[in-house]
Order: sequence, then C-alpha cells, then structure tokens
Amino acid sequence: MPYIGEISALITALLWAGTAIVFTEATKIVGSYVVNITRLILATIYLIFTILIFNLNYQISWEQIYLLGLSGIIGLVFGDGFLFKSFQYIGARLSMLVMTLSPTIAALLAYFYLGEELSVWGILGITITISGISIVVFKRSEQPSDDYKKNNLGYLFAFLGAIGQAINLIFAKEAFQIGEINGFVATFYRMVPSVPFMYLIGFLYRKKRNSLFILKQKKDALNFILIGSFIGPFLGITFSLIAVAYTYVGIASTLMSTVPILMLPIVKYYYKEKLSLIAIIGAFVAVVGIAILFLK
Repeated sequence: MPYIGEISALITALLWAGTAIVFTEATKIVGSYVVNITRLILATIYLIFTILIFNLNYQISWEQIYLLGLSGIIGLVFGDGFLFKSFQYIGARLSMLVMTLSPTIAALLAYFYLGEELSVWGILGITITISGISIVVFKRSEQPSDDYKKNNLGYLFAFLGAIGQAINLIFAKEAFQIGEINGFVATFYRMVPSVPFMYLIGFLYRKKRNSLFILKQKKDALNFILIGSFIGPFLGITFSLIAVAYTYVGIASTLMSTVPILMLPIVKYYYKEKLSLIAIIGAFVAVVGIAILFLK
C-alpha cells in the first residue's frame, strides 16, 4: 500500500488529538503521575487481549525487545511524563507549541544515528508543516488560563518531552530495521518495561499507593483515562510505530505533530472556541507542507 507510513502518521495525529483533550482534563483532576501509570496499565491489558484474540506472532529477537523496551521507557515514561507535567504548568497549547521541536530533533537524530537522508522536498515539507503548526498553536487562546502557573519550569518539561519523543522513535525505527514486527506486538513490548519504571518513580515520590484510591474518588478522571488509554497508548502508539516502520523518522514525526491542526474542530465544538483567521491560515500552511511530504 503506497504511503502507508504517512497515512499511519496522520491517523496517529488524529487519535492523539482526542487523547490530548481527555488526558489534559484527567491531568487537571488527578495529576500527571496517576494519568501516566493508569493509561500504561490499561493499554497493556488492551494489547494482551488483542494479541491473544487475533493470535498475533509475538516472537521477535531479544535485540528488538531491548530496543522497543528502551523506546518505551524513554518515550512513555520520561517523554510523556514530562509532557503531562507541562500540561499542569502551562496547559496543552503552549506545551504542544514547544513539542513542535520534536520532528526537527528526530530528523537530526535519524540523520546522524540511522543515516536517513531527507531530500530537499522532504526538508521543505517538514519546515512548512511545522511553521503552520506553530502559527495555529501560538495564536490559539486557552481557557481558563488561570488554571496554569505559566512559569519557565513548564517550558523545560515540554522541551524534555520533545526530546524524549524524538529519541524513542529512533530506537523503535532501529527495531523495525532488524526484522518485521506486528504493530500491536511492538507496542506491547514498549509498554511492558514502562509500567515497572512508572511504579519505581511512584515509589520514589510516594505516589504509588495513592493512585487507586484517588481514581476511586475521581470517577470523571477514570472515565477520561479509560477513553484516552484506548485511543492513545493502544491505537495511537501502534499506528505511530507503523508510521516509523514505513517512512522516514523525520517525516513520520512531523505528520504525527499535526495534532494541533486536527484539534481545531475539536476545540471549536468541545471548548466552544472561535477559530481565528490566523489559525485557519496556519492550518492551510500545514496542509501545504503535508502535501509536499506526500509528493516528496
């Protein structure tokens, strides 16, 4: 199937657009740690049932397991952990603005570590797409703004999240280069080591024992996490791995970063925000960049 990597990346962005909304709401209620550990556990359960029901081949090399596990720890534990923490400090809009750095970081790492060389059209497409995303994210207002502390620590967390997301794609790509892996199986091997690492962090910060108790009290947050875990860590990450397997890391990362563009209709109808002319122009610019990446 032509453009399977690019199409999978856009599907990932669409899924993550919904995830960004529900996880932001959940994080505001119960905090980033509870959201992160719960979504990993739920996604792992979803994946186990999927592998068993569809009898997927889960036998891959130890080197692939190591690379995927490392990818999961870096991306799911540290990358997403810092991103969720930034949601608490500066909100989803500014966090996602900083996260637009991730495709550039990923492309540079892929060039030096994997030897991936993008064409001039590929670089142009990435640049235009990121520019469009930045216009949309920078222009959008975020209500209620009083919920966020808005200090430099939030920007640092978002930047560390962008680095984590870029690095995790490199290790995942390397695992796929060794041999073919089913997307759901690859996601499962990313999840498994991430859960104990999250518990370790919870133990160090004395949050582990409070997570279940908090969710029992905050049923709204639990509902958000149940939905977000299915469309994000379960489906979204699986499609992101398929994208990385079938196209350049820089291109996949760029297309997956179009979340703010795809969030426009969501925030219009969910948050009742009015879309500005600048936001529409930014979306158009991003679409032009996406078209170049498909026609590269």
